[in-house]
Amino acid sequence: MGVRPPSSGDDDDPESVEFGIAAVDAHLRTADLSFPATKDDVAAELGHERIPYDVHGNDVALGEMLDEVQAREFRSRQQLLNELHQPFEEYRQEHSGGMFQQVRSMLPF
Repeated sequence: MGVRPPSSGDDDDPESVEFGIAAVDAHLRTADLSFPATKDDVAAELGHERIPYDVHGNDVALGEMLDEVQAREFRSRQQLLNELHQPFEEYRQEHSGGMFQQVRSMLPF
């Protein structure tokens, strides 16, 4: 997931804010991790990383999200991302400020 931050009125193009699976993917692309990889391999390499789970920058340790995944091995980076998707969504819903906060975060002001 990624959302463009609100514009400050200048001419610079804002970068998108990565959170959830998009943020995990960004960490995976720079990690020294090859696939297939076990859950323990991923935890050892990235488990300590704090991953933003919403547009406000609230974060959670990737190791905590890995604990919610039932698979013990991932054949590919995409399989790992697919397995992490649901735990991140559930975590975001449980820890967000509710529907009002979610709608407010999508507005450009």
